[in-house]
Amino acid sequence: MASTRLDPIDRKILAELQADGRMTNVELAKRVGISAPPCLRRVRTLEESGYIRGYHADVDSHELGFEVQVFANVGLSSQAEADLSAFEERCRAWPLVRECHMLNGEVDFILKCVAPDLSSFQSFLTGELLTTPNVASVKTSLVIRQAKDDPGVPFDVLEERLAKSA
Repeated sequence: MASTRLDPIDRKILAELQADGRMTNVELAKRVGISAPPCLRRVRTLEESGYIRGYHADVDSHELGFEVQVFANVGLSSQAEADLSAFEERCRAWPLVRECHMLNGEVDFILKCVAPDLSSFQSFLTGELLTTPNVASVKTSLVIRQAKDDPGVPFDVLEERLAKSA
């Protein structure tokens, strides 16, 4: 388990930054119980090691006019690695596709899409997704409402697991 290379302070830093990536280094250091200079060094090391991939604003898609969110279950004709990679590359190029996950089971991929309105999504669906080479089937589900959207990982679960294994 990769998290065992992290000490409790590193995990606290990650948990705090996951909750609020805009806090100052001084505030972060105070919350995790160390002084600012070593805290900054630890954050830089966590960034360089790939534990922190970036910092993002949590924007409200509805306030920005993106009223439609859809999950699309995509089945491919071929699951050869080259075909899977080609589809993933296509997904990275589509602005409406915000997440793309390859699955094990009935469908090959699930895509999370956002669009300003239903007609924009329909244009993407019929003009792009359904006409993509190797796409055999697409089943869509329109999101009615969102009950939870927690980014990152549950650090409390990680800490419990580590405490049991110690």
